[in-house]
Amino acid sequence: MFVTPAYAQAAGGGAGAIAQFIPLILIFVIMYFLILRPQQKRVKEHRNMVEALKRGDQVITQGGLIGKVTDVKDDELTVEIAQGVKVRVVRATIAQVVNKTAPVAANS
Repeated sequence: MFVTPAYAQAAGGGAGAIAQFIPLILIFVIMYFLILRPQQKRVKEHRNMVEALKRGDQVITQGGLIGKVTDVKDDELTVEIAQGVKVRVVRATIAQVVNKTAPVAANS
């Protein structure tokens, strides 16, 4: 007989399949700690900074305008960029607070 029967190799349990997914899981964990988590932290810090804006703060917008906050509304600020020149700015477009005003002490 010239032809020998071919036998399929027996599949070796579930350990081989789990071992194939370990690198994929490790890549996801590394991406979470190097990319996603720091980005979530920056978003939270920006949200807190924008919520804490008040009249008198000097700010820089994402467009590069530097000015002083003169009026604070729900989702919009009025920023004075020059003497007598005021612009309305969406609150979320504030990139940085340059100088925060000191809270006014209550006279007792």
